[in-house]
Order: sequence, then structure tokens, then C-alpha cells
Amino acid sequence: MPEQNALTVALAAAREAAEAILDIYDQPDLGIAYKDDDSPLTRADTASNAIIVSRLREAFPDHAILTEESEDDRSRLDNDWCWVVDPLDGTKEFIKRNGEFTVNIALARRQRPVLGVVWVPALGEVYYAQEGGGAWHRKGDGEPVRIRVSSRTEDLRLAVSRSHASEGEQKLMDNARVGDVIRAGSSIKGCLVARGEADIYYRFGPTMEWDTAAMHAVVLEAGGIFRQMDGGEMLYNREDNLNAKGFYVLNKQENLFV
Repeated sequence: MPEQNALTVALAAAREAAEAILDIYDQPDLGIAYKDDDSPLTRADTASNAIIVSRLREAFPDHAILTEESEDDRSRLDNDWCWVVDPLDGTKEFIKRNGEFTVNIALARRQRPVLGVVWVPALGEVYYAQEGGGAWHRKGDGEPVRIRVSSRTEDLRLAVSRSHASEGEQKLMDNARVGDVIRAGSSIKGCLVARGEADIYYRFGPTMEWDTAAMHAVVLEAGGIFRQMDGGEMLYNREDNLNAKGFYVLNKQENLFV
């Protein structure tokens, strides 16, 4: 990757954004508003977005940026490099104050994720990866630990949404090969597979590019599989940002159930 400092910049931006989010998290008024699609927006979403976009534009003025909380500049479609950002993934979890929300920053090169940072502000944890450099997990100020997916094919640990289980997820829970169900919010589910603490994660409903790009990069560098539900490759910096087909994250291809 030509931009060797890209990961350093992304980690610093994520840390700064996480600190701003936690400042608001501790206040009684989260400044909750609702967007046109009825999804919630808080002061933390806006503050985090401003920090990340500012840091990325300063460091990489020639890169495009696609972020949930900024107007879409369609000129990004002509750029080989595009940052894909969710400044606060899991806003509903943030409002519930359950700690399971993340800051997601990814870099796509020619539509494929080559860098990802998933910061978990309330837990003081970060997952990160860069193409060819492996996937890593760090808690607090401790040393980073390289992570890999598990090798399990039986007694599988299924990661599902904290807030609800879809019909498809319920069927997976009933599968004889599933031995445990782990509930988590936002991008944490995919990172648990990357870390080897869960083995499979299926998302049947739609998501957006910024929901998956950072997690996707971490999963790949951890040796995992990340595909659309029909088996197609998940690409980024697309004209349509909707991940309409759903996706799955697996430790091994043998654990493909759909």
C-alpha cells in the first residue's frame, strides 16, 4: 500500500472520535434526532464524523470519502481510493447505553477493503488490519495481539444481533451444529469471528457499505471468509451503497449453511 501511514492516521482518528463519543455518552442529553428514514442521529454521530472526515482529508486530500453522516460526493466513483466510514455504528445501542457501539473506518482500493479499524469506545478495545499485515486486537493500553479465526467445524458459536433475531438467525440457532449463541451489537459480531471467539455470523437483512467495510478488512486478514449471501464478493465505493443481499462471515467454508 503506497500510503504506509494510512493505518496510523485511521487509528488516531478513531481514538479521537471515540473520546468525543464517550464525552457525550456520559451526558444526560444525547441530542437525539431522527433522519428521514426514522433512524436515530445523536450529537455523538455528528461529532465523530466531523473529527474523522477532517483527519482523513488533511492526511489524504486525493482520496474520496464515503461516510454515513455526510452528503455523498459522487465523484468518489472515479477514485481508486475511498475511505468508507461509519462514525458511530450502533446508534441504537449507544442510546440504550449498553456499550456495544463502534467507530468504523475502512479504506477501499479499487472497491476492495485493504484497511479496517473497528474501535469499541465503551470497552476500550480496537480491532484493526491492513492488507498483508494481519489482523490485530488491542485492549486499553495493552500490547496488540494478532488474531486468527478458529478452526471449528462442530459445536459452533453463532454470533447474532443483541437487539433481535431474524427468522434466518433463529433457524441457525436451531441447527444441530450450533452449540452456543453469542449476542453482540454492531460490527463487534464480525470481529468476534475474526478473533476466534465466535465461528459464524450471518446477516440476512440489508446493511450499508459503512456498516461492513472495516469489519470486512479485519475478517479477511484474520483468515476468515466474508461474502454476500449469494456467495458474491462484497465490493465498496459503489453507486448504490445498500448491501441488499445480506452477508455471512465464516471461520471456514465448511460452515456455510445457506
